Amino acid sequence: VQLQASGGGLVQAGGSLRLSCAASGGTFSRYGMGWFRQAPGKEREFVAAISLSGGNTYYSDSDSVKGRFTISRDNAKNTVYLQMNSLKPEDTAVYYCAAKNGGSYYLTSLSSRYVMDYWGKGTQVTVSS
Repeated sequence: VQLQASGGGLVQAGGSLRLSCAASGGTFSRYGMGWFRQAPGKEREFVAAISLSGGNTYYSDSDSVKGRFTISRDNAKNTVYLQMNSLKPEDTAVYYCAAKNGGSYYLTSLSSRYVMDYWGKGTQVTVSS
């Protein structure tokens, strides 16, 4: 499956962005999906994951995203979203979407980037103070 993330940009602190990740080349509803981010000089970190149907979600334990980010998916549109509110300068990073084939795993396992099967190229999010 091919993944294309979009929706990044420059936003002021306190603002919002909605990232989209469009999938092609596979049956989207058969993939667990996740969002990760990588800031300059840092390792890629988990942000959020969503189950095949969208009925279950899982977020980073980090206080930095809890309550501010929401992951969702539209299987009819082959797209997963990340709604980001109350953005902070520390949210500045390249955001990547990723897919895990099948559903025979715990959703929490998608928090590991080594588990994911496919990756998009990423979209830059820059939050100014």
